[in-house]
Amino acid sequence: MNLTERFIKYVGFDTQSDEDGKNCPSTQKQMIFAQFLYEELTKIGLEEVKLDKNGYLYATLPSNINKEVPTIGFISHMDTSPDCSGKDVRPRIIKGYKGGDIKLSKDMVLSPTKFPELLNHIGEDIIVTDGHTLLGADDKAGVSEIIQAMIYLMEHPEIKHGKIRIAFTPDEEIGKGADLFDVESFGCQWAYTVDGGEVGELEYENFNAAYAKIHINGCSVHPGYAKGKMINAGNIATEIVQMLPQDERPETTEGYQGFYHLTSIKGGCEQADLSIIIRDHDSKKFENRKQVVTDIVNRINTKYGDNTAELDLKDQYYNMCEKVKPMMYVIDIAKNAMIKAGVTPQIKAIRGGTDGAQLSFRGLTCPNIFTGGLNFHGPYEYCVIQSMEKAQMTIVNICEEVANVNFK
Repeated sequence: MNLTERFIKYVGFDTQSDEDGKNCPSTQKQMIFAQFLYEELTKIGLEEVKLDKNGYLYATLPSNINKEVPTIGFISHMDTSPDCSGKDVRPRIIKGYKGGDIKLSKDMVLSPTKFPELLNHIGEDIIVTDGHTLLGADDKAGVSEIIQAMIYLMEHPEIKHGKIRIAFTPDEEIGKGADLFDVESFGCQWAYTVDGGEVGELEYENFNAAYAKIHINGCSVHPGYAKGKMINAGNIATEIVQMLPQDERPETTEGYQGFYHLTSIKGGCEQADLSIIIRDHDSKKFENRKQVVTDIVNRINTKYGDNTAELDLKDQYYNMCEKVKPMMYVIDIAKNAMIKAGVTPQIKAIRGGTDGAQLSFRGLTCPNIFTGGLNFHGPYEYCVIQSMEKAQMTIVNICEEVANVNFK
């Protein structure tokens, strides 16, 4: 099985996570995929293959070198985003993309007019959806690339490397992927998440992240006699959304600009619920953003009465930059590995987060490298085969680079 075949096989598994799930993994279908991968890794010949009760999968490629070198790891997540269906994914390969529009379905077109990055891949082979689901490159491309890299190293014993650990996690898309990760038994000096996008991306800065869940208690009264009595929870929900800064949304920001993002709104007159995610690279601005949401809820309760709006505000992860900077050699190794794979490194800040952000704060420094997928979390998602192959070889080259560096 080659890399493309492996990826297409893996996206056939529906592994959406669920932010309302009470267990880990948040959906049982993630465990089904994890069990499948457990069998795959065992058949491939990796050692110390372990799947724990929470859906975390670990394995080892032993060292083939007669000297002591750092143990490093590679991590990807098995779940796909709750934002778009991951069931019955039907991928299609556009061979030798010639430019122009790609028709996904009767009513949906992947166009360089809206997604100009497509034009960077003229002449390459692109895997797309049929417009009804996401593709699942986030992060089954990463899973596929890590496994294929391990196979490549086993098939090429002339490439010398130290002990390599790999891990696949559940629930990354709902901010819980690193919660129960066993950092101690993983036993790595550092690791890389393989969860980036465009070819060449190398990231060690990410958002500080929090979520705000707001429950609104209304008062339902017959509308014919509602004056001065009704409190419409649905109306208050929309009022709260409008009180957020309107020019600080994902669709109006870029680079290092933070945002507030409404991910869910539901309810009616009696009760309503809002889910909002809060993001900023700057820690002070991040704290200010959380205060804005808190102040809005307080204003609503002043206006409509105590406990009209109930706020659940929690941090999810923090900017890994401060943990990576003392170990910048891990970035230099990745850069050299990319160049060797024919890739120009593109160091940029993640407008999102990875398991690596949380793991870096738990003692496992963990920057992020590209997978070759783009337009994650929706039906316009696609993945470039040649970029995936370069990601695989970047992993291989990192393993070789670490064995050749003098750390004394």
